[in-house]
Amino acid sequence: MLGKGKKIEEKVLDVDATMQGTMSFKDPVNLHINGRFEGTLDTRGTLTIGEKAFVNANIVGDEITIAGRVSGEIVAKKSIRLISPARVDGNIKTPLLEIDKGAVLNGNCQMTGSVKVPAQASTEIMDADEVARYLEIEASLVNEWAGSGKLPAIRDGGVFHFDKAKIDEWIASERVK
Repeated sequence: MLGKGKKIEEKVLDVDATMQGTMSFKDPVNLHINGRFEGTLDTRGTLTIGEKAFVNANIVGDEITIAGRVSGEIVAKKSIRLISPARVDGNIKTPLLEIDKGAVLNGNCQMTGSVKVPAQASTEIMDADEVARYLEIEASLVNEWAGSGKLPAIRDGGVFHFDKAKIDEWIASERVK
């Protein structure tokens, strides 16, 4: 978490186009697919497939969040999360699977073993400055969006706090226009 003195330089790749081929990453990235992709994905880090995305690919990754349509085999080393209105047609292998109400999995699931998630690490709380860096926007805009309800936040007095998992869900559902 950035608030504890650690600065993690994050590599973000946002794909809004139609692409075909093989995408392979040796280093961790924060990959967001919001368009069409066909081929093979071999990722490290976080892969988010947005609500309007259509992916026809075999996917290997660490942490995968899906809100769009995916057709193909999916293997996650850490976790797979399906957020409504996700639709996955294909088999998945993962140690940790979360399927939100309204998401659909048409295929088989193989649980590959347990992942130990420390209680404190399961929820990462960020402040407005950390969210601003994460989203690459101004902190004033983060506070404005949180105040208007556009961005999921927890208000504690006059200060907003943000659950990183909820921010990731918000990104995947493409509420940012």
